Amino acid sequence: MKLQIGIIGLGKFGLKLGKTLVDLGHEVLGVETNPDKVKNAQHVLTQVYQVDAMSREALEQIRIQDLHHVLVSVGDSIAASVMISMFLKELGVAKVWVKAIHQDHEKLLHKIGVDEVVIPEFMAAKQIASRIAMPGFLDYLPFDESMAVKEFTIKDWEGKTLLELNLTNTFGIQVIAVRRNGSKGYQYIPKANETFHEGDNFVAIGEVSQLDRVVP
Repeated sequence: MKLQIGIIGLGKFGLKLGKTLVDLGHEVLGVETNPDKVKNAQHVLTQVYQVDAMSREALEQIRIQDLHHVLVSVGDSIAASVMISMFLKELGVAKVWVKAIHQDHEKLLHKIGVDEVVIPEFMAAKQIASRIAMPGFLDYLPFDESMAVKEFTIKDWEGKTLLELNLTNTFGIQVIAVRRNGSKGYQYIPKANETFHEGDNFVAIGEVSQLDRVVP
C-alpha cells in the first residue's frame, strides 16, 4: 500500500527519513521554512512546501490533514514541536509521529496525544550497544523490547533439521529465515525438514534471554 506521509522539518534526519520513504515507494510531502533546505529537498521528495508549520492555517491550506502519517522533526525547539503536534491532532491527522530530544520531551508529547515519539540518539545508542554485546543481533521489536531478532551461524548443528532441533519447544524461539553458506539471499518461513550445514545462517525471533541461550 502506497502511503502519503508528511515530514515537517527537513534537516538531516527529516530529509534522510523522507528519502528512505520515497525509496520504499511512498509519497512524501515536506514542510520547511528554510529556503536552502527546501531547495535541497525538492529533487528528493514528492512535494515540498515552504511554509511556517507554526501556523495552523498554513498547515490546513496544504491539506496536511489528508495524509496517513505526519512526522515532526523541528530540531531543538520543544515549544515548536509541541505546538505543531497539537495542530496536527486538531486537524485530524491519522498518525502523528514526533522526534524528541530527550525523555522529558517525550513524556510531554505523549501527554498531548501524539501517536509515536522517537529519540534517534537513544535508538542508535541502544542498537550499537546491543550489536557489540550480542553478536548477530539485528533488532528489537518495537512493541516489546524483551523480544528481538537475531542471526546465527551453524557450527555444531551440522546435519540437523529444524524438526529434530525443535527450537520452539526447546528455546521458545521461531526460525523465520535461512541463508545458505555462500548465498546472499534468504529463504523465508523454512520447512521443518530443512537440513542445516556448517556455515549456514538462520534468523530467529524470540525473547532476548532465550536467544542468548542458543549456541548452534
